Amino acid sequence: MPLRQLLGALLYDRRRFERDLRGRWDLIHNRSETITVNPDGPGVRCEWQWTSPVDYCRFVPRADVRLLRAALGTWPIGFANASPPAPEPQVTFLIGHRGRSRLPQLLLTLRSIAAQRDVPIECIVIEQAHAREVEHELPAWVRYLHQPAGEGDPYKRAQTFNEGAAAARGRILVLHDNDMLVPERYAAEIVAHADAGWEAIDLKRFIFYLTESETARVLREQKLQLDERSEVVIQNLRGGSVAITKSGYEAIGGFDEEFVGWGGEDLDFWERAETLRATRFGYLPIVHLWHAPQPEKLHGNEAPAVKRYAELARVPVAERIARLKARSAPR
Repeated sequence: MPLRQLLGALLYDRRRFERDLRGRWDLIHNRSETITVNPDGPGVRCEWQWTSPVDYCRFVPRADVRLLRAALGTWPIGFANASPPAPEPQVTFLIGHRGRSRLPQLLLTLRSIAAQRDVPIECIVIEQAHAREVEHELPAWVRYLHQPAGEGDPYKRAQTFNEGAAAARGRILVLHDNDMLVPERYAAEIVAHADAGWEAIDLKRFIFYLTESETARVLREQKLQLDERSEVVIQNLRGGSVAITKSGYEAIGGFDEEFVGWGGEDLDFWERAETLRATRFGYLPIVHLWHAPQPEKLHGNEAPAVKRYAELARVPVAERIARLKARSAPR
Protein backbone atom coordinates (compact mmCIF):
# COMPACT_ATOMS: atom_id res chain seq x y z
CA MET A 1 0.00 0.00 0.00
CA PRO A 2 1.55 3.35 -0.97
CA LEU A 3 2.32 5.39 2.14
CA ARG A 4 1.05 8.53 0.41
CA GLN A 5 -2.44 7.06 0.00
CA LEU A 6 -2.57 5.89 3.61
CA LEU A 7 -1.51 9.28 4.91
CA GLY A 8 -4.00 11.05 2.64
CA ALA A 9 -6.86 8.87 3.89
CA LEU A 10 -5.91 9.43 7.53
CA LEU A 11 -5.45 13.15 7.06
CA TYR A 12 -8.52 13.98 4.98
CA ASP A 13 -11.04 11.19 5.55
CA ARG A 14 -10.55 9.71 9.00
CA ARG A 15 -12.68 12.16 10.98
CA ARG A 16 -15.63 11.87 8.60
CA PHE A 17 -15.33 8.06 8.41
CA GLU A 18 -15.25 7.69 12.19
CA ARG A 19 -18.21 10.05 12.65
CA ASP A 20 -20.38 8.26 10.10
CA LEU A 21 -19.33 4.81 11.29
CA ARG A 22 -20.66 5.64 14.77
CA GLY A 23 -23.84 7.23 13.38
CA ARG A 24 -25.09 6.65 9.85
CA TRP A 25 -22.56 4.36 8.21
CA ASP A 26 -24.56 4.52 4.95
CA LEU A 27 -23.31 8.12 4.55
CA ILE A 28 -19.71 6.98 4.06
CA HIS A 29 -18.36 7.82 0.61
CA ASN A 30 -15.24 9.17 -1.08
CA ARG A 31 -14.58 12.87 -0.66
CA SER A 32 -14.74 13.44 -4.43
CA GLU A 33 -18.26 11.98 -4.62
CA THR A 34 -21.72 13.41 -3.97
CA ILE A 35 -24.59 11.56 -2.33
CA THR A 36 -28.21 12.58 -1.84
CA VAL A 37 -29.85 11.60 1.43
CA ASN A 38 -33.36 10.22 1.04
CA PRO A 39 -35.73 12.91 2.39
CA ASP A 40 -38.58 10.44 2.85
CA GLY A 41 -36.93 7.38 4.30
CA PRO A 42 -33.68 5.48 4.79
CA GLY A 43 -30.76 5.40 2.43
CA VAL A 44 -28.69 7.53 0.10
CA ARG A 45 -28.39 7.80 -3.67
CA CYS A 46 -24.99 7.89 -5.34
CA GLU A 47 -24.83 10.80 -7.77
CA TRP A 48 -22.20 9.39 -10.11
CA GLN A 49 -22.45 6.98 -13.02
CA TRP A 50 -20.22 3.99 -12.37
CA THR A 51 -19.32 1.78 -9.43
CA SER A 52 -16.52 2.92 -7.16
CA PRO A 53 -14.54 1.43 -4.26
CA VAL A 54 -14.60 3.03 -0.83
CA ASP A 55 -11.04 4.37 -0.79
CA TYR A 56 -10.73 4.60 3.00
CA CYS A 57 -11.41 0.85 3.19
CA ARG A 58 -8.74 0.25 0.56
CA PHE A 59 -6.00 2.21 2.25
CA VAL A 60 -6.63 1.94 6.01
CA PRO A 61 -6.20 -1.51 7.58
CA ARG A 62 -9.38 -3.07 9.01
CA ALA A 63 -11.60 -0.16 7.95
CA ASP A 64 -13.49 -2.64 5.78
CA VAL A 65 -13.96 -4.97 8.75
CA ARG A 66 -15.29 -2.17 10.93
CA LEU A 67 -17.72 -0.99 8.24
CA LEU A 68 -18.99 -4.54 7.70
CA ARG A 69 -19.46 -4.95 11.46
CA ALA A 70 -21.52 -1.76 11.63
CA ALA A 71 -23.61 -2.76 8.62
CA LEU A 72 -24.33 -6.27 9.87
CA GLY A 73 -25.13 -4.89 13.30
CA THR A 74 -28.03 -3.04 11.71
CA TRP A 75 -28.93 -5.52 8.98
CA PRO A 76 -27.80 -9.04 9.99
CA ILE A 77 -27.30 -11.76 7.41
CA GLY A 78 -28.62 -15.12 8.57
CA PHE A 79 -28.73 -18.64 7.20
CA ALA A 80 -31.46 -21.27 7.15
CA ASN A 81 -31.77 -24.68 5.57
CA ALA A 82 -35.22 -24.04 4.14
CA SER A 83 -37.75 -21.27 3.68
CA PRO A 84 -41.26 -21.85 5.06
CA PRO A 85 -43.72 -23.09 2.41
CA ALA A 86 -45.36 -20.16 0.63
CA PRO A 87 -48.46 -21.05 -1.42
CA GLU A 88 -48.77 -17.37 -2.33
CA PRO A 89 -45.30 -15.81 -2.26
CA GLN A 90 -44.99 -12.06 -2.51
CA VAL A 91 -41.38 -12.15 -3.68
CA THR A 92 -39.68 -14.47 -6.15
CA PHE A 93 -35.88 -14.62 -6.15
CA LEU A 94 -34.54 -15.55 -9.60
CA ILE A 95 -31.00 -16.93 -9.91
CA GLY A 96 -29.37 -17.95 -13.17
CA HIS A 97 -26.62 -20.53 -12.89
CA ARG A 98 -24.20 -22.69 -14.88
CA GLY A 99 -21.69 -25.32 -13.86
CA ARG A 100 -20.43 -26.84 -10.64
CA SER A 101 -17.49 -24.54 -9.97
CA ARG A 102 -19.71 -21.95 -8.28
CA LEU A 103 -22.11 -24.45 -6.69
CA PRO A 104 -20.83 -23.86 -3.11
CA GLN A 105 -21.45 -20.11 -3.51
CA LEU A 106 -24.92 -20.78 -4.89
CA LEU A 107 -25.86 -23.10 -2.02
CA LEU A 108 -24.80 -20.58 0.63
CA THR A 109 -26.61 -17.80 -1.24
CA LEU A 110 -29.75 -19.95 -1.10
CA ARG A 111 -29.32 -20.40 2.66
CA SER A 112 -29.22 -16.61 3.12
CA ILE A 113 -32.38 -16.27 1.02
CA ALA A 114 -34.04 -19.04 3.06
CA ALA A 115 -33.46 -16.91 6.19
CA GLN A 116 -35.71 -14.08 4.92
CA ARG A 117 -38.16 -12.85 7.55
CA ASP A 118 -41.70 -11.47 7.66
CA VAL A 119 -42.76 -11.98 4.01
CA PRO A 120 -43.49 -15.18 2.05
CA ILE A 121 -40.93 -15.87 -0.66
CA GLU A 122 -39.98 -18.42 -3.27
CA CYS A 123 -36.73 -18.96 -5.15
CA ILE A 124 -36.19 -20.29 -8.66
CA VAL A 125 -32.79 -21.44 -9.92
CA ILE A 126 -32.55 -21.50 -13.70
CA GLU A 127 -29.69 -23.70 -14.80
CA GLN A 128 -28.58 -22.93 -18.34
CA ALA A 129 -26.45 -25.91 -19.29
CA HIS A 130 -26.16 -28.91 -21.60
CA ALA A 131 -27.05 -31.29 -18.75
CA ARG A 132 -28.89 -31.02 -15.46
CA GLU A 133 -25.81 -30.68 -13.29
CA VAL A 134 -27.10 -29.10 -10.07
CA GLU A 135 -30.77 -30.11 -9.93
CA HIS A 136 -30.29 -32.76 -7.25
CA GLU A 137 -27.87 -30.60 -5.26
CA LEU A 138 -30.47 -27.94 -4.52
CA PRO A 139 -32.58 -27.88 -1.35
CA ALA A 140 -36.13 -29.13 -1.75
CA TRP A 141 -37.72 -25.71 -1.15
CA VAL A 142 -36.05 -24.24 -4.27
CA ARG A 143 -37.79 -24.52 -7.63
CA TYR A 144 -35.56 -25.67 -10.47
CA LEU A 145 -35.75 -24.92 -14.18
CA HIS A 146 -33.41 -26.39 -16.77
CA GLN A 147 -32.65 -24.23 -19.79
CA PRO A 148 -30.86 -26.44 -22.35
CA ALA A 149 -27.68 -25.09 -23.94
CA GLY A 150 -25.25 -26.60 -26.38
CA GLU A 151 -21.80 -27.76 -25.30
CA GLY A 152 -19.55 -24.72 -25.37
CA ASP A 153 -22.36 -22.20 -25.84
CA PRO A 154 -21.68 -18.91 -24.00
CA TYR A 155 -23.76 -18.17 -20.93
CA LYS A 156 -26.78 -15.94 -21.55
CA ARG A 157 -27.88 -14.65 -18.17
CA ALA A 158 -30.70 -12.58 -19.71
CA GLN A 159 -32.39 -15.74 -20.96
CA THR A 160 -32.38 -17.30 -17.49
CA PHE A 161 -34.12 -14.28 -15.98
CA ASN A 162 -36.77 -14.12 -18.68
CA GLU A 163 -37.68 -17.78 -18.26
CA GLY A 164 -37.69 -17.47 -14.50
CA ALA A 165 -39.87 -14.36 -14.60
CA ALA A 166 -42.45 -16.19 -16.71
CA ALA A 167 -42.64 -18.96 -14.09
CA ALA A 168 -42.59 -16.71 -11.01
CA ARG A 169 -45.61 -16.64 -8.69
CA GLY A 170 -44.56 -13.56 -6.71
CA ARG A 171 -45.74 -10.07 -7.60
CA ILE A 172 -42.16 -8.83 -7.09
CA LEU A 173 -39.07 -10.29 -8.75
CA VAL A 174 -35.56 -10.13 -7.29
CA LEU A 175 -32.99 -10.61 -10.05
CA HIS A 176 -30.15 -12.05 -8.03
CA ASP A 177 -26.62 -13.31 -8.62
CA ASN A 178 -25.57 -16.75 -7.37
CA ASP A 179 -22.79 -15.42 -5.13
CA MET A 180 -24.43 -12.72 -2.98
CA LEU A 181 -25.52 -13.06 0.65
CA VAL A 182 -28.39 -10.79 1.66
CA PRO A 183 -29.75 -9.45 4.99
CA GLU A 184 -32.61 -11.25 6.68
CA ARG A 185 -35.02 -8.40 5.97
CA TYR A 186 -34.01 -7.85 2.36
CA ALA A 187 -37.28 -9.17 0.92
CA ALA A 188 -39.34 -7.40 3.59
CA GLU A 189 -37.72 -4.04 2.78
CA ILE A 190 -38.38 -4.60 -0.92
CA VAL A 191 -42.05 -5.38 -0.23
CA ALA A 192 -42.38 -2.21 1.89
CA HIS A 193 -41.11 -0.15 -1.05
CA ALA A 194 -43.41 -1.89 -3.51
CA ASP A 195 -46.35 -1.28 -1.18
CA ALA A 196 -45.39 2.41 -1.21
CA GLY A 197 -45.76 2.45 -4.99
CA TRP A 198 -42.19 1.85 -6.22
CA GLU A 199 -41.94 -0.47 -9.23
CA ALA A 200 -38.16 -0.81 -9.64
CA ILE A 201 -36.16 -1.03 -6.42
CA ASP A 202 -32.42 -1.09 -5.74
CA LEU A 203 -31.61 -1.01 -2.01
CA LYS A 204 -27.91 -1.98 -2.10
CA ARG A 205 -25.51 0.41 -0.38
CA PHE A 206 -22.23 -1.44 0.03
CA ILE A 207 -21.10 -4.72 -1.52
CA PHE A 208 -18.35 -6.39 0.51
CA TYR A 209 -16.26 -8.53 -1.84
CA LEU A 210 -14.67 -11.11 0.42
CA THR A 211 -11.16 -12.32 -0.23
CA GLU A 212 -10.55 -15.81 -1.59
CA SER A 213 -9.37 -17.09 1.78
CA GLU A 214 -12.25 -15.50 3.69
CA THR A 215 -14.74 -16.98 1.22
CA ALA A 216 -13.20 -20.42 1.64
CA ARG A 217 -13.59 -20.14 5.40
CA VAL A 218 -17.19 -18.90 5.18
CA LEU A 219 -18.09 -21.77 2.84
CA ARG A 220 -16.38 -24.25 5.13
CA GLU A 221 -18.00 -22.97 8.34
CA GLN A 222 -21.32 -21.92 6.74
CA LYS A 223 -21.44 -18.70 8.71
CA LEU A 224 -20.27 -15.09 8.62
CA GLN A 225 -18.03 -13.58 11.25
CA LEU A 226 -18.03 -9.89 12.13
CA ASP A 227 -14.36 -9.59 11.18
CA GLU A 228 -14.49 -10.76 7.56
CA ARG A 229 -11.87 -9.13 5.35
CA SER A 230 -12.76 -7.75 1.95
CA GLU A 231 -10.74 -7.34 -1.21
CA VAL A 232 -12.80 -4.23 -1.89
CA VAL A 233 -15.98 -2.51 -0.71
CA ILE A 234 -18.01 -1.35 -3.71
CA GLN A 235 -20.77 1.25 -3.93
CA ASN A 236 -23.18 2.20 -6.71
CA LEU A 237 -23.21 -1.28 -8.23
CA ARG A 238 -25.70 -1.47 -11.10
CA GLY A 239 -27.05 -4.99 -11.00
CA GLY A 240 -26.10 -8.02 -8.97
CA SER A 241 -29.41 -7.87 -7.11
CA VAL A 242 -32.30 -5.58 -8.01
CA ALA A 243 -36.06 -5.88 -7.56
CA ILE A 244 -38.91 -5.04 -9.89
CA THR A 245 -42.62 -5.75 -9.90
CA LYS A 246 -43.63 -8.46 -12.30
CA SER A 247 -45.88 -6.03 -14.17
CA GLY A 248 -42.98 -3.59 -14.41
CA TYR A 249 -40.71 -6.30 -15.76
CA GLU A 250 -43.18 -7.02 -18.53
CA ALA A 251 -43.74 -3.31 -19.24
CA ILE A 252 -40.07 -2.70 -20.05
CA GLY A 253 -39.62 -5.88 -22.09
CA GLY A 254 -37.68 -7.95 -19.56
CA PHE A 255 -34.00 -8.62 -20.19
CA ASP A 256 -32.47 -8.22 -23.63
CA GLU A 257 -31.50 -11.74 -24.69
CA GLU A 258 -29.04 -10.48 -27.31
CA PHE A 259 -26.52 -9.91 -24.52
CA VAL A 260 -24.12 -12.85 -24.62
CA GLY A 261 -21.54 -13.52 -21.91
CA TRP A 262 -20.48 -11.17 -19.10
CA GLY A 263 -21.32 -7.48 -18.89
CA GLY A 264 -23.76 -4.80 -19.93
CA GLU A 265 -27.17 -6.40 -19.54
CA ASP A 266 -27.72 -4.99 -16.02
CA LEU A 267 -26.94 -1.46 -17.18
CA ASP A 268 -29.38 -1.66 -20.06
CA PHE A 269 -32.06 -3.24 -17.85
CA TRP A 270 -31.86 -0.56 -15.15
CA GLU A 271 -31.91 2.28 -17.67
CA ARG A 272 -35.19 0.87 -18.99
CA ALA A 273 -36.45 0.24 -15.43
CA GLU A 274 -35.98 3.94 -14.67
CA THR A 275 -38.91 4.68 -17.00
CA LEU A 276 -41.00 3.17 -14.18
CA ARG A 277 -41.32 4.58 -10.67
CA ALA A 278 -37.80 3.63 -9.63
CA THR A 279 -35.73 4.18 -6.48
CA ARG A 280 -32.00 3.75 -5.85
CA PHE A 281 -31.73 4.99 -2.26
CA GLY A 282 -29.45 2.30 -0.87
CA TYR A 283 -28.99 1.33 2.77
CA LEU A 284 -28.50 -2.44 2.83
CA PRO A 285 -25.21 -4.38 2.86
CA ILE A 286 -24.59 -7.40 0.65
CA VAL A 287 -21.66 -9.82 0.98
CA HIS A 288 -20.14 -11.11 -2.26
CA LEU A 289 -18.41 -14.51 -2.21
CA TRP A 290 -15.14 -14.80 -4.11
CA HIS A 291 -14.92 -16.85 -7.31
CA ALA A 292 -12.65 -16.93 -10.31
CA PRO A 293 -13.65 -14.20 -12.81
CA GLN A 294 -15.64 -15.06 -15.92
CA PRO A 295 -13.34 -15.28 -18.96
CA GLU A 296 -15.10 -12.39 -20.73
CA LYS A 297 -14.48 -10.11 -17.74
CA LEU A 298 -10.77 -10.25 -18.43
CA HIS A 299 -11.46 -8.59 -21.79
CA GLY A 300 -12.89 -5.47 -20.11
CA ASN A 301 -14.44 -3.04 -22.59
CA GLU A 302 -13.67 -5.43 -25.44
CA ALA A 303 -16.02 -8.10 -24.08
CA PRO A 304 -18.87 -8.64 -26.61
CA ALA A 305 -21.65 -7.83 -24.15
CA VAL A 306 -19.91 -4.66 -22.97
CA LYS A 307 -19.49 -3.52 -26.56
CA ARG A 308 -23.17 -4.27 -27.21
CA TYR A 309 -24.15 -2.06 -24.26
CA ALA A 310 -21.99 0.77 -25.62
CA GLU A 311 -23.93 0.55 -28.88
CA LEU A 312 -27.32 0.33 -27.17
CA ALA A 313 -26.57 3.31 -24.93
CA ARG A 314 -26.88 5.51 -28.02
CA VAL A 315 -30.44 4.26 -28.64
CA PRO A 316 -33.26 6.07 -26.79
CA VAL A 317 -34.61 4.00 -23.91
CA ALA A 318 -38.19 4.12 -25.19
CA GLU A 319 -37.02 2.70 -28.51
CA ARG A 320 -35.16 -0.13 -26.76
CA ILE A 321 -38.32 -1.04 -24.83
CA ALA A 322 -40.44 -0.98 -27.99
CA ARG A 323 -37.97 -3.26 -29.78
CA LEU A 324 -37.96 -5.82 -26.96
CA LYS A 325 -41.72 -5.87 -26.64
CA ALA A 326 -42.12 -6.28 -30.40
CA ARG A 327 -39.60 -9.13 -30.35
CA SER A 328 -41.51 -11.00 -27.65
CA ALA A 329 -45.01 -10.32 -29.01
CA PRO A 330 -46.95 -13.40 -30.27
CA ARG A 331 -46.83 -13.82 -34.02
